[in-house]
Amino acid sequence: MSGGGRADVVCLGESMVTFLPSRPGRLADVPSFTRAIGGAESNVACALAAAGHRVRWVGRVGRDGFGDHLVDTIASYGVDVGGVGRDPDRPTGVYFRTDSDRATSAHEVVYYRAGSAASAMSPATVSYESVADARILHLTGITAALSASCLALVRELTAPRPGRPLVSFDVNHRPGLWREGGAAEVLLSLARRADIVFVGADEAAALWGVADPAAIREVLAEPAVVVVKGGGEGAVAFERGAASFPAPAPHVTVLSTVGAGDAFAAGFLSATLRGLGTRDRLRHGHLAAAAVLTVPGDLAAPPRRDLADRLVALDDVAWGTLHLGPGWTGDDQEVRTP
Repeated sequence: MSGGGRADVVCLGESMVTFLPSRPGRLADVPSFTRAIGGAESNVACALAAAGHRVRWVGRVGRDGFGDHLVDTIASYGVDVGGVGRDPDRPTGVYFRTDSDRATSAHEVVYYRAGSAASAMSPATVSYESVADARILHLTGITAALSASCLALVRELTAPRPGRPLVSFDVNHRPGLWREGGAAEVLLSLARRADIVFVGADEAAALWGVADPAAIREVLAEPAVVVVKGGGEGAVAFERGAASFPAPAPHVTVLSTVGAGDAFAAGFLSATLRGLGTRDRLRHGHLAAAAVLTVPGDLAAPPRRDLADRLVALDDVAWGTLHLGPGWTGDDQEVRTP
């Protein structure tokens, strides 16, 4: 996306340089790492741009080589990075992780993000006007946890006002970022101010003591759309004035779960921008997530639109027999039934 013009989506948040291990094992034993990028909001931005939408990522990085790498890499996906600030005094955040699945006890992640350039974002460094010229503004609870100034910024951007973009909010609860507590109250208040909310059933249970999708909807009664994610079991969408709509996930050969939630949000928002119905939005979310689940990194090329549309249009029986494995987004032959 070139600078100028109204964006379909603006994504705001921290992106970091990620160091991926060269082999499985403890961080103490891994001899070398490959550099990549990671960040919930920039992941969504890259996936949406790869799907053909006009997307801007707004963030803040250090005036350092890692910041250059982040900005250049995100721009290479077709994302407008003209709204990225460069901080001369604070570094770009980085993190290291092991090769094992994040859901296992063997998984290790070590963040070096305290005092990062992104943590200094505030209403003074990011104006409402700089993100308001979009159809959708996508935010997550991660940004709210970075610092008091970041929380003030998210509150400013989610405040009700005339002409506000559609606000998409992924709860994205990261307990390690809320060491001083307050996550449950803060994330609930922010989610209630959004138009579209994404939340995992496990997150809702940890934060608010409810895991049943219907009960989660009662807690989040204000948003027009609430999507409750259940991992491999699928997702349920609740729309104001309509019945709930469950959508099972297809069978997937999983290589890594990192980034799948961000991809799901991107697929759902892409289908929303296209004006598709609830079932199709959920299925596009599942397919976008499946693209990431079948690669080792945080980002993956989304399925071609014609292939995704063909799969989304399957009847319930055929959808239930889908099996998606590594390489399925680039070759129809990789889409098979068990």
